[in-house]
This record gives sequence, structure tokens and C-alpha cells, in this order.
Amino acid sequence: MSLNRLRNSNHPKAGSTTKVEPIRDLAAIATIKKNLSARPRDLCLFTLGINTAYRANELLSIRVGQVAHLKAGDTLDLMQSKNQRHRMITLNSTAANAIQHWLKKHPDPEDVAPLFPSQQTRKALTVSPFINMVKGWCKDAELKGNYGSHTLRKTWGYHQLRGNTKTPPHLVLPLLMEAYGHARQQQTLEYLCIQSDEVASLFMQVEL
Repeated sequence: MSLNRLRNSNHPKAGSTTKVEPIRDLAAIATIKKNLSARPRDLCLFTLGINTAYRANELLSIRVGQVAHLKAGDTLDLMQSKNQRHRMITLNSTAANAIQHWLKKHPDPEDVAPLFPSQQTRKALTVSPFINMVKGWCKDAELKGNYGSHTLRKTWGYHQLRGNTKTPPHLVLPLLMEAYGHARQQQTLEYLCIQSDEVASLFMQVEL
């Protein structure tokens, strides 16, 4: 079998560069939630994704028993796929409510069951269809750009940096670095597709 046939269809072509974007527009987030209102599994997956810093495969690894008892303010501790370390997050009320709403309609709410099962196999969703789901949600919301498996966790970080008014501004970026496991502030800004204020100001100061 050729390498091309083995290649994941979502993988960028050799020599190309692809930067998956966050969802920057709050109205688009509201539109996606509205579009998913009749699909509680997908609504829960989207809502949990944009309210945590978990990677796609970490979200998809969640079992019902890990979250069935959780409420706002409780913590969820998952093994990170990238480095096998634990990542703990605190659920906000939006995420906790989304989980509980979905569990009321979950087809198999046993502790060992995947929180996000495939409708065809009842096994846990995998990353490849998840990527296509995210792309579809963004397309249906008429968003232009490149979206994929990291879009939801990037959306969380983007709006923390741009819209968090409760945390002192000088602390938000260092806290995001810790949440993402980044070593440098510039790494976090690049990951979130954000120019630093200093660099952005340079483009406005001199016109040629």
C-alpha cells in the first residue's frame, strides 16, 4: 500500500504549513451552540472543549464515571497524551451544566462508557472524525479560516487572553503558559495566533 493511501486525509501536504485557528468571534460561538442544540453529545463536546485546555484525544478519552458526579468548581484530572503527565482543570458552571445535560440523554451512562461515544460503534469517538466535526461546525457558522483538532483549546486560551477582566492583566499570559505547558510567552501567543501588543504597535507606527 502506498504512503499516500496511508496518510491521514487531515494531515497537511508535505512542504505546506497549516495553522489551526481559534474561534475569535463570540457571536460565532453562540451560533455553533445554537446549531448543536438538538445534538446534546456534540454540544457537550464543543462546550467542554472551549472551556478547558484539554487536547482533542484527552477530551475523547473521558469516561462517564470520571465526570458524572462533578459540579461547578470541581476538578477533572486527565492524563496528557503528549507527555503522560496529569493535567488538572476546574470545571466552570457552563462546562459542568453541559456534562449533566448530556448525561441525561446519554445512550449508555455507565461508569466505564465513553462520555463521547460514536453513534455507529458506541466506542469512544476518535480524533479524525472529531476534526471533521469541528470543521463542519465552523463552516455552518460561516467562519472563514482553518479549523481543526486544536481549535477548541485555542479558543479557550484566546478568550482568556482577550476577554478575561477578572484576572490581573499581567498574570493572564503566564497562567496560560502554565495551562498549556509552554516555556515561553511568545510560544503561547503564536499558538493562539495572537501578535503581542508590542509587535502589533510596530506595524502602526511607521507607514512607508
